[in-house]
Amino acid sequence: MTEAAELPQAPEQARTVFGEYFPEAVRYAELLADAGVKRGLIGPREVPRLWERHILNCAVLSEVVPEGVTVCDVGSGAGLPGIPLALVRRDLKITLLEPLLRRTNFLQEVVELLGLDHVTVVRGRAEEMLGKLPPVHVVTARAVAPLDRLAGWGVPLLRPYGEMLALKGDTAEEEINGARAALSKLGVVATSVEHVGEGIVDPLSTVVRVEVGESPGGVRFAAKRAKAARTSRPRRGGR
Repeated sequence: MTEAAELPQAPEQARTVFGEYFPEAVRYAELLADAGVKRGLIGPREVPRLWERHILNCAVLSEVVPEGVTVCDVGSGAGLPGIPLALVRRDLKITLLEPLLRRTNFLQEVVELLGLDHVTVVRGRAEEMLGKLPPVHVVTARAVAPLDRLAGWGVPLLRPYGEMLALKGDTAEEEINGARAALSKLGVVATSVEHVGEGIVDPLSTVVRVEVGESPGGVRFAAKRAKAARTSRPRRGGR
């Protein structure tokens, strides 16, 4: 059995990014390196690069998230990017959406230990959440699926004129080009690639921004959305 890799000391950039919540960021890194590895949420080889490749890489997503919005982190896994984003941005209301029980258990423990009162953990698949979760301004995701599939799960969860922000790699432009037909059917009106984290991470984090119009999910989800709205509406004059 190989010996567990040691978590390196937090880089100076982490103090800059997390500010007064730097101690909580360190605690999160420790939880990932210990319980996260033991429960199979993070590979042991990732521990030496947890800060640069994972935590800071996700935290800089905050640069492109508007103020005071609602966020759903789809396929949150070990809490990336949702937890780092929550540590940086107390103005957001964040839902960590994850289908696997062992992961949601870990996420709930992290949220409670770090005192993240503005974060809610929900167990479930994104494609089953329409009508069960209130539509959000922003959907985030990292390393969940190719863009066409990811959009099929995440876009229907958006409010009209909302946006999905997906952390991607070097193939971001290729993914957009390959997903254009699928994105159009989902009511997407604009896509772009942005690079964030100047002076914090190297290489910069790549974010694919997917913006929707007045009908998130397109025609296919319009009827489902209307039905969900009707069933969630309280009945008059009865119990």
